Amino acid sequence: MRIIIINGPNLNLLGKREPEVYGHTTFEEYFASLQAEFPSLELHYFQSNIEGEIIDKLHQTGFSFDGIILNAAAYTHTSVGIGDAVKAISTPTVEVHISNTFSRESFRHQSYISPNAKGIIIGFGLESYKLAINSFL
Repeated sequence: MRIIIINGPNLNLLGKREPEVYGHTTFEEYFASLQAEFPSLELHYFQSNIEGEIIDKLHQTGFSFDGIILNAAAYTHTSVGIGDAVKAISTPTVEVHISNTFSRESFRHQSYISPNAKGIIIGFGLESYKLAINSFL
């Protein structure tokens, strides 16, 4: 089974950025632990701070992978384009957020991805990604 994790803006700073919200582990460290925990899966990872690159990656992988785990970060709340890209592809997409977006600023309560996602996992820290992987098994 082929699954790709696509992370949006500022998630390249995990482990450094607001550790009280996002923790002290970098995503690369966490991704390595996911690969070790799920050796039978073909896990891929992509991160970009650029909206168009995320859309392009969704288009590239949206018909060739078994699952997409998407944390569009701040673009979740602003990008009609990313929401439309998820709608346009056939690969099931799980929307993931590290923090509980509903316990934060009100603008984070809106998602342009959710209406087209297979499901949403919010607020379980980095373990949200593991829960998303398990949703495909």
